[in-house]
Amino acid sequence: MGSIILFAYVEILRDYIMLKEKCPRCTKNAIIADHESGEVFCSKCGFVISEKLQDSGPEWRTFLDDKNGNKARTGIPMTLASHDMGLSTVIGTTNKDVTGKQVSSQMKMTLIRLRKLDTRSQFSKSVDKNYRQAFTELLTIKEKLSLSDAVIEKAAYIYRKAVSKGLVKGRSISALLASSLYVACRDTETPRTLNDFVDVMNIKKREIAVCYRMLLTELDLRVPVVDSVQCIARVASKAGISEKTKRYAIEILRKTKKSMVLAGKNPMGLAASALYIACMDFNEGHSQKEIAQAANVTEVTIRNRCKGLKKALNL
Repeated sequence: MGSIILFAYVEILRDYIMLKEKCPRCTKNAIIADHESGEVFCSKCGFVISEKLQDSGPEWRTFLDDKNGNKARTGIPMTLASHDMGLSTVIGTTNKDVTGKQVSSQMKMTLIRLRKLDTRSQFSKSVDKNYRQAFTELLTIKEKLSLSDAVIEKAAYIYRKAVSKGLVKGRSISALLASSLYVACRDTETPRTLNDFVDVMNIKKREIAVCYRMLLTELDLRVPVVDSVQCIARVASKAGISEKTKRYAIEILRKTKKSMVLAGKNPMGLAASALYIACMDFNEGHSQKEIAQAANVTEVTIRNRCKGLKKALNL
């Protein structure tokens, strides 16, 4: 009863504040809030001040006898990066009944057995165990490589598609997961190389490359070509290059984008070469070795790509 009175008092107070405000058009205290349509308008001139009136209060009701109640209304969101896609049921760990009293010892043993059966039923199939192992590793890689949620969702979708077609049989889960992540990074234009996955997941580069080519063939995937401009920011931040030099390097790559001289070249090598040319033009002291280490390429690659860039720019 007290909560209903409090709610009515809040509504009256809100209407009183609305009456005190002035209309920006006719400058009169005649503002009315329509809670059904969600509009705030002036009763004199009809000017609509706000079209959507949102309630910033809590979405639950407060009762006097509800002291320790859980106000949560939702669980984890649905996601493909979970073995059950976030739709599983969980039996609570509290051994209390509806009234809040402790249940008997016999009922406690029954609840423990039910929790065990509920947990085992979620991994009764080998596919569920595969998903659990793969997606647990997927979340670990997400933190290490700072990947976005869009990349993770795309990688989980590709991995589920590969498992449904039976492509995981006879292959390493880590290699197939890394190749799915690499496809997702290429599709979302996220600058990540195969060497990044090799360093993080501790597997051979050849295994990831074989699984990557297999995914492209079996799933009929079409991934875009890696844009070397997307790699500029990553290499520049690792090497400590200034913003002015980085923008000039981006301009160099955009000018040479239509040239066929650099077609099929390593994007990281092109980004490192453009940054090196920009550093030389702005007299910024960064050696080939520093930029090569930041881009994870060799110094010979930078020198060869610099020749191609200068030829394309007629320098």
